[in-house]
Amino acid sequence: MAAGDEAAAASTVAVSLNNNDKPRHHHPAASGKEENRHRPWAMLTRFHAGYFRISLALSGQALLWRTLTSDDNSSTATELRPLPLVRSLPSAAFLLLWSLALLALLALAALYAARCLLRFHAVRAEFRHHVAMNYLFAPWISCLLLLQSAPFLRPDAPPYHLLWWAFSLPILALDVKIYGQWFTRGRRFLSMVANPASHITVIGNLVTARAAAKMGWHEGAVAIFAVGAAHYLVLFVTLYQRFLGSDSLPAMLRPVFFLFFAAPSMASLAWDAISSSFDTCCKMLFFLSLFLFASLVSRPALFKRAMRRFSVAWWAYSFPLSVLALASAEYAQEVRQAAANGLMLVLAVLSVAVTLALMLFTALRTADLLPHDDPFDHGRPQLPT
Repeated sequence: MAAGDEAAAASTVAVSLNNNDKPRHHHPAASGKEENRHRPWAMLTRFHAGYFRISLALSGQALLWRTLTSDDNSSTATELRPLPLVRSLPSAAFLLLWSLALLALLALAALYAARCLLRFHAVRAEFRHHVAMNYLFAPWISCLLLLQSAPFLRPDAPPYHLLWWAFSLPILALDVKIYGQWFTRGRRFLSMVANPASHITVIGNLVTARAAAKMGWHEGAVAIFAVGAAHYLVLFVTLYQRFLGSDSLPAMLRPVFFLFFAAPSMASLAWDAISSSFDTCCKMLFFLSLFLFASLVSRPALFKRAMRRFSVAWWAYSFPLSVLALASAEYAQEVRQAAANGLMLVLAVLSVAVTLALMLFTALRTADLLPHDDPFDHGRPQLPT
């Protein structure tokens, strides 16, 4: 009787194992297929507006090359192109760089449009993120920079005016939304959400003002510059005093500290376009940007943790250097001194070298472009809104 019971139990276990063999081997395979099927959507979840740093850097570099190779800066260009062979290169290089910047912007815009359609909840969370929301200005700033450096459009052309409106209205709308919530009743106080990336909101206004001044709209340029300048003063004081919450930037995003000197550099360029001369106000802003640049590069330990592994945040180094080199070029053209020309040459070469290095790193380390520990992850806790 006992032997019969044991045989029946063994038979039951065997049947149970046979019935479970298929599901045990089936579920991992199905899970893997499902993961592969949803991998593109997972990429859209990890993609965010911070990747527009790439187009911002390339667009700023294109504007730098446009300025240095233009006919009205012939003395400045001569300093950078002392040999006839070198003089024949920049026009083709500029066209290639401008085209590359445009293609990068279009590709990033297409990805972000797909993210808005398929992962709108992630976009909403990004808008509430104290760092990520600032990069919503970046695509429109990139468009305005490409517009100002376009080789086939003059500022007085009607298409230039239409494109300016198309690219400026989103910036003005974001101004009303973000600036308004800082001084009206609400819980998103500037002292709690301000961080170095907040300078992008200021830069957006300054780039818009410069483009407006280039096309001859003086009053509009002054109005937009006033908004950006007022916000910059408050933001600079807030960050300088390091209020509670203003030091909330992850170590991985430390390269955005370079935006500290990008804002006054762009302010000097914008006021130069408005006043039609690199006057004392422009020089003061340029010298402030030089001081902030020296303060940052003299503290390499600040960026040590961010440099341990390549990330898209490294692209934050390029645009501020390009804008600083642009301001130094305008300053050198105004004072026409050997020291100013030497400074311009050093900053321009540094800007080009950093951009080329970032392009090389991006091509070689594509696997690190979409990390799983990105600080912009929409699943992380957000500040109150």
